[in-house]
Amino acid sequence: MKKKLIYFIKVVVVIILLAIITITGAYLWPISKLQPPKSFGKTIIENVNIIDVKTGTVAKHQFVLIEHTRITKIDSTKITPSDDNLIIDGTDKYLMPGLWDMHTHSNQHSEWLHHPLYIANGVTGVRDMSGQLNKKDSYWVGSKERLQWNKDVGNNKRVTPRYVLQSSYQMDGEKAIPEESPNFFKLQNPSQVDSLLQFYKNEQVDFIKVYQQLPKDTYKVLAKKAPEYGLHLAGHKPMFLSLEEAVNLGQKSFEHGRIFMYECFPEADSLKNPTNWKAYFSKSKAKIVQQFDSVQAKELMYLMHQKSTYWTPTLQTLKFEANAHIENFTNNENLKYVTSVRKKLWWKFDTDYNKEKNIEREGISVSEQFFEASKQQVAMANKMGVPIMAGTDVTDSYVFAGFSLHDELYELTRSGLSNLEALQSATITPAKFSNIEEDYGFIGIGKKADLVVLNKNPLEDIRNTKEIHGVLLNGVYYNKEKLTELKNFTETAASSFHMNVKALISLVNSPLIRVQFAD
Repeated sequence: MKKKLIYFIKVVVVIILLAIITITGAYLWPISKLQPPKSFGKTIIENVNIIDVKTGTVAKHQFVLIEHTRITKIDSTKITPSDDNLIIDGTDKYLMPGLWDMHTHSNQHSEWLHHPLYIANGVTGVRDMSGQLNKKDSYWVGSKERLQWNKDVGNNKRVTPRYVLQSSYQMDGEKAIPEESPNFFKLQNPSQVDSLLQFYKNEQVDFIKVYQQLPKDTYKVLAKKAPEYGLHLAGHKPMFLSLEEAVNLGQKSFEHGRIFMYECFPEADSLKNPTNWKAYFSKSKAKIVQQFDSVQAKELMYLMHQKSTYWTPTLQTLKFEANAHIENFTNNENLKYVTSVRKKLWWKFDTDYNKEKNIEREGISVSEQFFEASKQQVAMANKMGVPIMAGTDVTDSYVFAGFSLHDELYELTRSGLSNLEALQSATITPAKFSNIEEDYGFIGIGKKADLVVLNKNPLEDIRNTKEIHGVLLNGVYYNKEKLTELKNFTETAASSFHMNVKALISLVNSPLIRVQFAD
């Protein structure tokens, strides 16, 4: 008996050692990197139809000259090539500006899991709505990483979209910050605001990402002082003050589809109580939708229009919640681009939770009501002149880098936007918001050559944004073969054992992730 026990212990020890060696090896195993295509001094796109996203007109049979990174000539007559030019045949093709996704979340593995898919889908610019504190995080990335990625785009050393604005970590009050972090990140009182703003100014951040549980008095001081540091506020509407107050205090953009529903029903003040707002919300979702006050909503929308306050509805997140119980939705072909770690440890929990909520109620679920109501409010806001930006909330459940932006454009048209307005929400409107319309947003001489060559006209059917023939990023051309390579690269990376080990360890080791899940 003693010998059997000793033998059993030895076997267990060997198994544990092998597991440790295997996991350690997988974690340390280097991951291959993508190489961008060759850059050319001059690129000519011949005989292409140019989409003007300002007017909705199409200039047919145009010739476009790109020198290095910028468009230098657009003409209806043929441009004579010289040696070492890249010639792109644009016959029967349509040229539009590169698309921007204005609500994303990047992490330490985006280089393999997200960036290739953005470019493959014609998404050349993104706004990352996450960040770091005073230490590099094992999971989230910060301004230093993103600014380096931008430099690498300029030098054609990396396959990545542009990161058009830099975000702080999400400011959500004391509970959202690890205990060991400097106190000023916790924003327990207004006296900590200057320290926070100075820190992020030094980090070359453009905006402070505000979240739901930020104390009202601290938020007010933060909103008033941020412009003094060259920063603005963007993100959620904090629960403990009204949308009207937040707009008047200068928050530049609001995220997600629920902002008007939180405000426009008779008991809205009950959602502004710091002690029990979550409990009230969970039991009152149906009431929030059914008692929606459209007159009050239109007044708020008009205020946003007057103050040039932008809205990113991220309809994909509500669409997921509404459809989590539908097999045709959850059996998405793009799941092959997502690691098993994320699918099993994050998305499965989220899917099961929402599925159970949806099927426990007969008829239309509350989540479905929220989704449909949000689309109606997008239509209202658009008519009231609220600038709307396309955003998806990568990496939330069933939101796929690149692919989901096309779905968001489609849902925006289902919400009442025209095909042109949907295109504007991902091109010229984000460029205006970011104050870089001089370089981006529409096709013109002097603009940066971030472009998408399409096989079909998206002004006729917005789903034609998926019909991608090629992509230009900073004047570098990704042809059809290269775009296929990008997708295959991410599919291989997502399914690999070593990438899944790295993803798991980065999640477990991240103090920022731990407090987010605890909260």
